[in-house]
Amino acid sequence: MRTCMLVLLWASLSLYVDTMSITRRIVVEMGEMEGEKEEDRDGGKGGKLLKRFKRGWMWNQFFLQEEYTGSDKQYIGKLQSDMDRGDGTLKYILSGDGAGDIFTIDENNGDLHANKRLDREDKAFYTLRATVVNKNTGMKLEPETEFIVKLHDINDNEPIFTKELYTVSVPERSNMGTSVTQVTATDADDSMYGNSAKLRYSISQGHPYFSVEPDTGIIRTALGPGEMDREKREHYQVVIEAKDMAGQRGGLTGTTTVNITLTDVNDNPPRFSQSIYQFSVPESMKAGTPVGRIKAVDKDLGKNAEMFYNVVGGDDLDMFDVITDKDSQEGIITVVKPLDYEKTRSYTLEIQVQNTQTLDTRFLGYLPTKDMATVRIGIEDVDEPPLFERASYVMEVKEDAAMGTAVGSVRAMDPDGYNSPVRYSIDRRTDLDRLFNVHSGNGSIFITRPLDREEAAWHNISVIATEFNKPLQTSRVPVYIRLLDVNDNAPTFASFYETFVCEKTKAGQKIQTVSAVDADDPAGGHKFFFSLATEGAYRGNFTVRDNGDNTAGVLTRRSSYSRLHKSVYLVPVVITDGDFPMQSSTGTLTVRVCSCDREGNMELCNAEAQTSSAGLSTGALVAILLCVIILLMIVVLFAALKKQKKKEPLIISKEDVRDNVVSYNDEGGGEEDTQAFDIGALRNPEAIEESKQRRDIIPSDTLYPPLRRTAIPSRDNADVRDFINQRVQDNDNNPTAPPYDSLATYAYEGTGSVAESLSSLGSASSEGDQDYNYLSDWGPRFRKLADMYGAEDSDCDS
Repeated sequence: MRTCMLVLLWASLSLYVDTMSITRRIVVEMGEMEGEKEEDRDGGKGGKLLKRFKRGWMWNQFFLQEEYTGSDKQYIGKLQSDMDRGDGTLKYILSGDGAGDIFTIDENNGDLHANKRLDREDKAFYTLRATVVNKNTGMKLEPETEFIVKLHDINDNEPIFTKELYTVSVPERSNMGTSVTQVTATDADDSMYGNSAKLRYSISQGHPYFSVEPDTGIIRTALGPGEMDREKREHYQVVIEAKDMAGQRGGLTGTTTVNITLTDVNDNPPRFSQSIYQFSVPESMKAGTPVGRIKAVDKDLGKNAEMFYNVVGGDDLDMFDVITDKDSQEGIITVVKPLDYEKTRSYTLEIQVQNTQTLDTRFLGYLPTKDMATVRIGIEDVDEPPLFERASYVMEVKEDAAMGTAVGSVRAMDPDGYNSPVRYSIDRRTDLDRLFNVHSGNGSIFITRPLDREEAAWHNISVIATEFNKPLQTSRVPVYIRLLDVNDNAPTFASFYETFVCEKTKAGQKIQTVSAVDADDPAGGHKFFFSLATEGAYRGNFTVRDNGDNTAGVLTRRSSYSRLHKSVYLVPVVITDGDFPMQSSTGTLTVRVCSCDREGNMELCNAEAQTSSAGLSTGALVAILLCVIILLMIVVLFAALKKQKKKEPLIISKEDVRDNVVSYNDEGGGEEDTQAFDIGALRNPEAIEESKQRRDIIPSDTLYPPLRRTAIPSRDNADVRDFINQRVQDNDNNPTAPPYDSLATYAYEGTGSVAESLSSLGSASSEGDQDYNYLSDWGPRFRKLADMYGAEDSDCDS
């Protein structure tokens, strides 16, 4: 029905447009024509002739309905010129957007048509140009003029939202009407024509929690704070609908989905899951050790669920503490001070929990913002080691105290109810020199060896306390023993002093300043006194003057000294300290007599002083002596090795029937040299060469006259000779033998003996009975063997 009404409406509009003045007319005003005549007359009088032309077209816009569904071309309108007399001499020509393709014009009568179905959303209007020409001459009769074809919009596009899915959030407990978000939809239809693009928003899913403003698309909460509780429901899905035609019936619609999440606010206080917690811990638990965990639950999330615990009441509040685990939000109860079962066997604590963030109390009513829980901690008895009264002991004793003197005492007791006796001892790893000992019963520490503060001013030892009945229960305590100083060391010179005095000098002239040191450490500081020894001839030559600041000056008492008479003076200086008992020592100052210039500068001293530094040191002399000794030992060893070296014989003994390797050290002359090697020695090892000529030079008859060899009778060695000849022949005929001289080894055991082989491998039957009685006939050497095998035969027979 709606479509039919639209067709009728547009048909009426088209007829109305056709009846309007769309033709081209030439309007000639009579006044204007008379003005032109007057201008012509003025021009005839000698003025310039002016001509005025009026446009002959009056154009209106053409309108065309979009989305035309008819089968014929869509008629737009008619163009007509006043010059058209209907005789067919004019031709209408169309150009511009879509001319000839989308739009066509009848060149004879000026009818304008649309050939295609058009969409206003693709293009809203088209600009065309028309002109009129003479068909015969082709000359333009009118200038080209533009006109516009606009497309009338129809409601053919539904609203489209900018997003298919919105994800937003709003705090829980928000007041009614709180803005959540705004959705926006657009319609491609013409907003300037009709209601095709006029949209209205409505909510199709999400009642009664949310609402939407029809004109703006703003979504708001529709319920009060008491209903919008995240702990009851956190997520909502709302469907918003946008409808064109101002929401009237028949309008097109579009939808979008809005996912709304309620964000958390701190509207729930933490609550303990139970009101009483119980734990048990041993009394030996160290400070800082966790006792147990308690947990409170908060329905909120994130920072709103963060909480902290604290101890607000109970027994001995300083014995335990509670801290918060940031990850699990649990309360961890820890030990602060050492526990003692014998003193307190249980503790009761009141622990409070609350949020770290400010709590929104609007919806709590009379409910408390904090929660309380009772924690009961039982202490378990543990067999503990002895406990010293102090964590450490500091004692003092004089360094000259006699052995056996008590330095101090320590005391420990069994903290358990049994009150077991305690035995004391010293950890010898802390007293390696065994200077101290402790009484095993009462803990008194006494001296066992002499002490010296100058060696060690402090001694740090460890005393061990052990229960008599349970030796594994031990504890230890450090004992720091300070040795008090006693004036038992005499002062001495701070360094070795040596000076000189000029032969020509003045009496009372200072030649040296001396100072002293003392290993002792008196409470009031050191005080030294210097003086010359009471006896000695040096008193007439030098004197000592105490400066009063632990130094003294050595002065001359004569105006001249003689190097030739006495070149060195040893001046004894007595040094005394100011402590009790007083200690003193004598230091010697060496004074050399030297010749000096007028200014008192030393020029020459005695000969001893000049030559004392000459010569080699003792270390250098020792090194030189060691080098000489080592060289002598090397020479002697080399000579001894030379004497021991001797030539070994070819055959050590005639009775040595083992194979012997004889080295001749002769170089062969090649394959053609058949005389290079004489194997006669192999055939007759006892033959002695009477002379041996060199093969690297031409022999001389004068130097080496021919010798006549005398045949030496040899023993019968035919078997050896046959063996070697056979092996030589085999080697000569061997085609794989190398073409150069090579060493061939011929191993020959010799002929068999009367005793034959003792091995069972060559026996016909190794497991059969053997008669070994014949061994007795071989002589005394085989008698023992005959007795052994004969005894075995007799055992087998028995």
